[in-house]
Amino acid sequence: MYNISLKILRLLPPELSHDITINFLKYFNVRQKKIEDSILSQHLMGLDFPNPIGLAAGFDKNAEVMHSMFSFGFGFLEVGTITPQPQSGNSKPRVFRLSEDKAIINSLGFNNKGIKKIKKNLIKHQKSYSNNKIIGVNIGKNKNSSEAIDDYLIGLEELGDLASYITINISSPNTEGLRDLQLRGKIEKLIKKIIDKRDEIKNINNKPILIKISPDLNEDQLRDIALISLANNIDGLILTNSTIKRERNLISINKGKKGGLSGKPLYDNSNIILKKMYELTNGQIPLIGVGGISSGKDCYEKIKSGASLVQLYTALVYSGPNLINRMKSDLIDLIKTDGYKNVSEVIGKSVS
Repeated sequence: MYNISLKILRLLPPELSHDITINFLKYFNVRQKKIEDSILSQHLMGLDFPNPIGLAAGFDKNAEVMHSMFSFGFGFLEVGTITPQPQSGNSKPRVFRLSEDKAIINSLGFNNKGIKKIKKNLIKHQKSYSNNKIIGVNIGKNKNSSEAIDDYLIGLEELGDLASYITINISSPNTEGLRDLQLRGKIEKLIKKIIDKRDEIKNINNKPILIKISPDLNEDQLRDIALISLANNIDGLILTNSTIKRERNLISINKGKKGGLSGKPLYDNSNIILKKMYELTNGQIPLIGVGGISSGKDCYEKIKSGASLVQLYTALVYSGPNLINRMKSDLIDLIKTDGYKNVSEVIGKSVS
């Protein structure tokens, strides 16, 4: 059924295909046998992850299909990016498939229904389903906001109590000026204000704060973020968002489209950054590896490169939801074959 659906959806424009998928998952119960094994479980950031494979932000922007996505076997989900006010995002067309490259380019621009609506969705889910599922909430700033930091503080205050963890997205290439928040001085100011705000609010003062960064940062910028994160007790780093760089070996006719590139072409570079950050932080901060994962082997390599957890999105477009169980099965086999008793023993093994 999934294979037939995928073939039909690929005939449609990518953003329309995504909207149809979300609506289908909202109104139809999805049931799938899940593969679970304690060899994949970890306790990180005060949370119990049944397996290390998560859904990256961007798929379920408005927290509408969390129950369905968990049914596919994900160990955790991340919803958003969510801004204080609703916004429609950038002009269409703004999503392009690079099928030959197993990649996507998007210039969506944080299109979402805003905090007020998404908060209701999160509350509804919390009341309807088991509360032991791990749901990260990814927050950002509105395009026309004059005070970016205030937007993040609003997101933290309004949604922190409903999140397992909060991700501060300062790395999307599709909101003008957003990536500047990663620069020295600006990121330190942002992090200090966020940590102070979290610590002063009773219900969220123990919630993990994660920062999602760009794959296009240079060595000095990566070092700055590592040092600032360690100094301010940031709970985790997500490496990486989409890239504005274009490799010369891209094949698709859409390779020159404007926006952030995600998927297979990002895999090698994101692994390099992952290894560097693991070294820069001395393995003291949990890292979530994102970028180009499409198999259990890819997942295993990310973990060996320093990731405690991984996330994916683009691979679902090309392989469908059955991919998650296949990945978990392959990951279990790889861990056992190498003689490890738990996935946590694999973290950083390929970092010299």
